Amino acid sequence: MSEPSISLPFDELTRAIQARRSIYGAISGLRLDRAAPGEAWASLPYRPVFVGDSETGVLHGGVVTAMLDESCGMAVQLALDGTRAIATLDLRIDYQKPATPGLDIKAHSICYRVTRLIAFVRATAYQESEDDPVATATACFMIDANRTNMLIDRAEAIATALPTLDAPDDPAGPFADSPFARCLGIQVGADDTLVMPFSRKIIGNPILPAIHGGITGAFLETTAIVGVTRELGIRARPKPIGLTINYLRSGRALDSHARVSVVKQGRRVVAFEAQAWQDDSAKPIASAFGHFMLRQTPDLEEG
Repeated sequence: MSEPSISLPFDELTRAIQARRSIYGAISGLRLDRAAPGEAWASLPYRPVFVGDSETGVLHGGVVTAMLDESCGMAVQLALDGTRAIATLDLRIDYQKPATPGLDIKAHSICYRVTRLIAFVRATAYQESEDDPVATATACFMIDANRTNMLIDRAEAIATALPTLDAPDDPAGPFADSPFARCLGIQVGADDTLVMPFSRKIIGNPILPAIHGGITGAFLETTAIVGVTRELGIRARPKPIGLTINYLRSGRALDSHARVSVVKQGRRVVAFEAQAWQDDSAKPIASAFGHFMLRQTPDLEEG
């Protein structure tokens, strides 16, 4: 028998969505500051654990990816009735400029079209002005992605104490200068792979449970940075330009593995593909295609 339909006044729906978000979204400190039907304004306070490069203090690109994924999801729920489970189908991030260290990140997401099964969203991440974005995004979400009721089921699922986001010191490890990668527990595995252990802090839907789509994107981006740097033999970390993530299966309560391959190498830009899987590499949970900007070197052909 199906769950009864719930129809809340919009103000109550907004409060319910704010209270019953993903576990990662809750512990990251992401706030829903303002809402309208199909539209969300959110903010993420700056925290040292979000840093991707300790030398510069710049946020990890995956932090922006996860924030945009979460805020886009809130916009979709604000276009619906809040009860229907949604899942990200694809997410494209275009990085406009590095986030200024020490400043909060804000996001404005608009669900501009909803069909019977698919919702379409666009979003902007910024700091001081929406006209000067850090990143922009477009995304598609599946509606009724599973049988969970987001207003009835979720409260019990997150009743236990929430984990915290911390970055254990590892001065000799491969991510000594990347607090966010250490926060996610990312490790170097065998055969040029990276491994992200499952933990409660990376959960998106706590009812299933399922890994947060934005965190899967952050894992793929980290894998791409490490793999491209290693394969090209460069010392300077490449700068993300754009990343498109396709979500193929739900990330279950299992460790995730990822590998990257270089598709095209030029003097200034490199194109890459990455895949993430869990217990079977032939059944990826997500794939990503993107571009990095490289520091110009004389031995690389112009792309």
